This record gives sequence, structure tokens and C-alpha cells, in this order.
Amino acid sequence: MRTAYSVETVRAAERSLMARLPEGALMQRAAAGLAVVCAQVLGKVYGARVVLLVGSGDNGGDALYAGARLARRGAGVGAVLLSPDRVHADGLAAFRAAGGRVVSAADSLRVEDALRGADLVVDGIVGIGGQGGLRAGAAQVVGLVRESGVPVVAVDLPSGVDADSGVVAGDAVRADVTVTFGAYKPGLLIDPGREYAGVVRLVDIGLGAVLGAPEVEALQYEDVAALLPEPTGESDKYRRGVVGVVAGSARYPGAAVLAVAGALRGGAGAVRYVGPAVDAVIARFPEALVSDGAPSKAGRVQAWVVGPGLGDDAGRLEDVVAADVPVLIDADGLRLVEAEVVRGRSAPTLLTPHAGEAAALLGVSRGEVERGRLAAVRELAGRYGATVLLKGSTTLVAGGAGGRGGGRGGGRGGVVRVNPTGTPWLATAGSGDVLSGLAGSLLAAGLSVGDAGAVGAYLHGLAARHAADGAPVGAQDVAAALSVAWRDVRG
Repeated sequence: MRTAYSVETVRAAERSLMARLPEGALMQRAAAGLAVVCAQVLGKVYGARVVLLVGSGDNGGDALYAGARLARRGAGVGAVLLSPDRVHADGLAAFRAAGGRVVSAADSLRVEDALRGADLVVDGIVGIGGQGGLRAGAAQVVGLVRESGVPVVAVDLPSGVDADSGVVAGDAVRADVTVTFGAYKPGLLIDPGREYAGVVRLVDIGLGAVLGAPEVEALQYEDVAALLPEPTGESDKYRRGVVGVVAGSARYPGAAVLAVAGALRGGAGAVRYVGPAVDAVIARFPEALVSDGAPSKAGRVQAWVVGPGLGDDAGRLEDVVAADVPVLIDADGLRLVEAEVVRGRSAPTLLTPHAGEAAALLGVSRGEVERGRLAAVRELAGRYGATVLLKGSTTLVAGGAGGRGGGRGGGRGGVVRVNPTGTPWLATAGSGDVLSGLAGSLLAAGLSVGDAGAVGAYLHGLAARHAADGAPVGAQDVAAALSVAWRDVRG
């Protein structure tokens, strides 16, 4: 499990550790790790040219101490000081003693000269406590770096990215590599911040034993493998779980087919389809159990999926929501269901909106949701008292109030799960329908809503990678590749 911690938690852990260590020891650990990664990026240190962008405080100190280490190994290192009167004094002294050269950010000609021919830029402008975008002077220097095309290594976090949320409120550094100290920060795992961070390298500085509870966690292969349902010799199709799918309409029969496709590959023993697209579903999947009546009359299920391509069929939605089993609500179902109805359910609920649907539910713009994904998913989960899977470039899963969000990672202490898999090719019509069927099937197989959402998103993204392989992909291709993703995780 990859865990990320708030700035407040990291700061508290640093204070606790520094109280037991010699003065400056923690910064030296960070600087040593930063210098090692910079050397790896450079490939050859001796004779390389490195430019440090140095702000005030400890972030700049980390950069200066790392620059001193590189200078002692034969690199030509220059430091552009953004705030010369507030620079880390001991770090600057060590840097100069190692032969480092200093340039003021106010001297744009010298900054341009320093960047000309540079092999690496180290961003030490703003640390994890920074708020908002870069100030004008820093933004101007970063603009020169961007024009130069020189690779950038960020110190702890790209300057201008909010550490706790990934929000980018203005100008920010786009790093090729980010070296973060002690613990991952949420802003490194959640877009748009994740996009600015590049490859993230974690340097252990000894915080692990004193860190508190994480804000965000990301499943890894072994975590997903441990959660996947697996039949035993005693299993039959009913013991493995039956998932009901209420989807499709005369206008959107394909949504039903795709949701059933995902459900058939999600671990449940059987899929019951209820809706007007019976002929389309049975033609494609003769193993599906089909009905065109009321969901409550279709037979027993362990979980329901409702909403993909549903149109305005509020009657079937109400029938499903009244059931005392876990329910996943997607697409048109999100538009039709009321928050108080979801809050009043006795069984867990999983809502799976994309950014546009989330914006409509919250009464804000889509851009606001996309800029602040973490805040949006938490607000939705609290408002509906449900677990919410917010689809997008980084899919987030958050649990609701009162524990009905259910399950590990789906409502315990505000921990939000972020999905690390996927590909931009997954932004294609119908892919969300496949995800809904898949996650619903995992629910029916016995996973909690939090685990079903997180595992479903993981497999869905991994399947898209396998299916796309660098080329455009369709929703049917993603569904077909779910078995490959399942075996990949198991293997």
C-alpha cells in the first residue's frame, strides 16, 4: 500500500524526529537522498552543469546542501536565489564552500546564461507548506526554465502544487522527477498535481515510525491480489454471488451490454440483467439471466448496479434503491436519485460519477471539480452518506459519514483511495459502464463498497493499459482485457 500524509502530519513527525537527532541531521538525510537521485538523472556527475532554483526556508536549504554534494563530485553548480535576504544561511555557506556559484533571480540575463547549457535544474523554490501559485518573480524564472527544455528535479514537491490536495492555483513547476522526503504527499498522487510531479521518488529519512494516519492511500498489486474473490471447491454460482444490472434503454441499449460485460468478469457467479435491452444482452451474453420486469421480481441478488443508459426510468431505480443489498448507482441513476434517499438506505451505496456528473450533483462547475478532486469526492461522500468513486485522470474513492460508506478505505477516518492505474485512452464512450458492472460484480462477490470501488478501478485501468498498448481503445476492448488484468495481478 502506498500511503500519503498531510502537511500537518508530516510536520509533526519531523518535529518529533528532530527532537531526538543532532541539529541539521534530518536536512542532511534529505539532501543526501536528493543528491543521489540527481546523480542518477544526470548519469555522469563530473563535468555536468546543474542549476538550483533556491527559495527561502528549508526547501531551499535541501537544494543547497544537495548542490554542495554534487559540486564536490565535480559538477559545476549554480544557485539562482529567489529571496537572497531569506536564504538558508548554513546551506548557502556549505554550497559556497564546495565551490558553488550564486546568481540573483533579479538578474534575468545571468539566469539565462546559467541555464544555457545546463544538464539539470533543481526546483527548491517552495516546500510543502506553500499556498497558491508561484509569485511573479519565481514564475518568470520558471518560465525561462521551461523555455530552456532542461530536465527538472523537484525538491519534495513541484513548487506551486498544493501538497494536501494536488490543486494548482496558478503558475507551477512541471518536474520530470520529484524527490519527496519521508512520506508521499496527497498532491503527488492526485491530479492535477500528479501530472506536474513526473516520476516520484521517495527518500526515507526516518519518519515512518512517527507518522500518524494517512490522508490518501493507493493500492498496489499485492493489495489488489489479496482482495480479489476466489472460488473454492465448495462454490457454486449462487455462493459466488449474483449481481443484478439495471441498465440500458431504447436509446442506449449498448450501455446494458457493456455493464453486463464488466459484471461477467468481476468475480460474481451469475449476472441478472433487468431492462428493455434483453435481446441485445442475451444475443451477446447467453449466460446472462434476463428479465424485463421489476428488479424486485427478478430473483435474489447480492448487489445491484443501476443507471448506465437508464434514461428516465425512475421506477426501476426506486425499486433497486429500496433493496436491502449494496447498490452501485451510475450515470442516469445519479441524476434521478435524491441525496436523502441514499442517506436513508440501510445497506451500503456506491456512487460512481465522472467530473461532469459530480459537478451537477454539487451545483458547481466541472472545472471546479477537476481542479479540486479531493475536496469534491469528500463533499459528495459526506452529502450522500455513501461511498463515492470519482472517475477521471486519477480516480478517487471516498467513504461517507456514519460508516455506511463501508469497508476498508471506504470510510475509515477520512482516508481516500487514489487509483494508480489507467491510460488517457480510457477516456472513451462506454468505459464507465464497464467499470460499473465490474465493481458491482465485486460487491456481489463479497467485497465492501470501498474495496469494490478501489479494486474495480484498479483492474479497469490495468485492463485499459493492456488493451490499448499505446493505441486507441474501445470499451469492449477494455471489458475483454479484464481477464488479462486479473491474471496479471494474480501472477
